Amino acid sequence: MTLRLFNTLTRRLEPFTPIVPGQVRMYVCGMTIYDLCHMGHARMMMAFDVVARWLAASGYAVTYVRNITDIEDKIIKRALERGITIRALTDEMIAAMREDLAAIGTLPPTHEPRATDYVPQMLAMIRTLEDKGLAYRADGGDVNFAVRKFDGYGKLSGKSIEDLRAGERVAVGDDKRDPLDFVLWKAAKPDEPEDAKYGGDYGPGRPGWHIECSAMGCALLGERFDIHGGGQDLQFPHHENEIAQSEGAFGHQHVNVWLHNGFLNVDNEKMSKSLGNFFTIRDVLKKFDGETLRFFFLRTHYRSPFNFSDQGLDDARTALRRLYTALDGIDLPADNMAIDWAQPQAAAFRTAMDDDFNTPGALAVLFELANDLNRSRAPATAALLRALAGTLGVLQQAPRSFLQAALGGVGLDEATIQAQIAARAAAKAAKNFAEADRIRQALAAQGVELKDAPTGTTWVRA
Repeated sequence: MTLRLFNTLTRRLEPFTPIVPGQVRMYVCGMTIYDLCHMGHARMMMAFDVVARWLAASGYAVTYVRNITDIEDKIIKRALERGITIRALTDEMIAAMREDLAAIGTLPPTHEPRATDYVPQMLAMIRTLEDKGLAYRADGGDVNFAVRKFDGYGKLSGKSIEDLRAGERVAVGDDKRDPLDFVLWKAAKPDEPEDAKYGGDYGPGRPGWHIECSAMGCALLGERFDIHGGGQDLQFPHHENEIAQSEGAFGHQHVNVWLHNGFLNVDNEKMSKSLGNFFTIRDVLKKFDGETLRFFFLRTHYRSPFNFSDQGLDDARTALRRLYTALDGIDLPADNMAIDWAQPQAAAFRTAMDDDFNTPGALAVLFELANDLNRSRAPATAALLRALAGTLGVLQQAPRSFLQAALGGVGLDEATIQAQIAARAAAKAAKNFAEADRIRQALAAQGVELKDAPTGTTWVRA
């Protein structure tokens, strides 16, 4: 089966053909880095981590760019509130973001550009747009994009010029010729800190948000590349404006395939900082381990919205433990085996993933393998289970380590548990079965399940 992707631009599933055979260039809009990442951000970055992993597993050489917006009104405001420089704030938040993403198994992108390192490229693109009559200098010092001069505006979002309202986009300023126009360069205000100002042909100021991604994508991937991704909320106006800027400047198509992940909701409402209904990644990690969070996301197709809840995370943890329990006690090689994609279950897994990254379908194959493994205890089945799961970034821990891990670092330690196992063994040897049962029940009450076998007693977290 050929890899098929749902292209937001064409609104249909399409066979994927890279521009350069064997290579994929992908850009994803990353974080505006003024605060800790929340679970909605994790959902987006996890979705495209899976995309990059599967493309690599399919044999493509992947160049994955995920940017960082490190200059923006909210960043300036937060730095001033905290009495620190913009760079100090963004460095701190970038370090926290990387730590959080590593905890949920998200691999670093090939490139992670900071917007402030690409201001010259942004200015060059703005000059090109101005030379082509698509941008103009406003009386207040801003430089704006003239939306009505770009044919095809609205093709990504399906919005026509006639239907658009200024309130859907950005605040309408007095220096715009048309309320639909958007800013490319924001002139500095007198009360703004010096580290928020950049020089150039248009006077001190800073780039608009939309031009940042156009310039960084072009600089690192070329004027046309294979895939552009991001959250559904970026489809309009951000990605619509990227198309207008980039195609206006280059004179040709900018991106072949646009991918957008669905929202992570709370009580069926989008999780966001503006609504105040968000949970940071690190707060959730106090109750649930990172792999459980990852598995929680994998159980829903990346384009589908779904609700965040402790119940959903509990269910994900239970399901993940089923897979690790199947692997427990089987000797596995240190590295994952090469996958024979002709093997029936591997082929079924690939069919699911090639269908627009259908992770729920792929997980169903993993559970089928786990059921087979519970019956056969065959090392080859275990190796295939772990190797397939590895393409999704799960089941890569030692099974016993995962099954014994205390949730949130709370629980009996290894030495205490082993001492109780030894006491129980002594009680059984003395035929004091009531005491042996009491020890088992006491451990169970504290979340420790004992497993008796001819080779001795082992344990896992219940």
